[in-house]
Amino acid sequence: MSAFIQQLPALIGVVIGALGSYVAVVRGDQVRFRRERAARWEERRLGVYADYAQSVKKTVTVTYRVAAEAGVDPHPDPLTLEQAQPLLAEATARRDPSGEALIMLGSPAVVEKARAWVVTALEMERFVRERRDDREAWRALLERQRAGREGYYTAVREDLGLPPGHSARWPLPAVDPVPPQR
Repeated sequence: MSAFIQQLPALIGVVIGALGSYVAVVRGDQVRFRRERAARWEERRLGVYADYAQSVKKTVTVTYRVAAEAGVDPHPDPLTLEQAQPLLAEATARRDPSGEALIMLGSPAVVEKARAWVVTALEMERFVRERRDDREAWRALLERQRAGREGYYTAVREDLGLPPGHSARWPLPAVDPVPPQR
């Protein structure tokens, strides 16, 4: 028995060491799992954010082109409203599912900024569908759309912990004051 008692401290040390190793490995695995899971979700959110931005931008680009046909936008590739109808329908069909994914995975701040941006894009669409030719109203919509897009991208960068990015605001050529003859 005395041999066992002499070896008891060493045995206790081995047991404590084994338990410590086990706890350290389990904790390390938990930390790594959480970090990898967070990275996966962050990557998914970035994909959802980018997809939503592209779908809204599709609507915006088509409205630029239709407004150019009306003579209120300098876009170099004008498009009639009749030609634009299928493109606008396609943009809406793409935007709706990406909007649902955004609501599901996006932060509240990003979702709110996305809502503000898309509302302006829808107002731009309504403007061209009504065949309006008010340059000042169009210019105001353009400014709101650019501010909405900038707000959305800022919220996305903050949510993902990215540094500030470019505002994407650069001077545009003036619109020719004489509307094109049809």
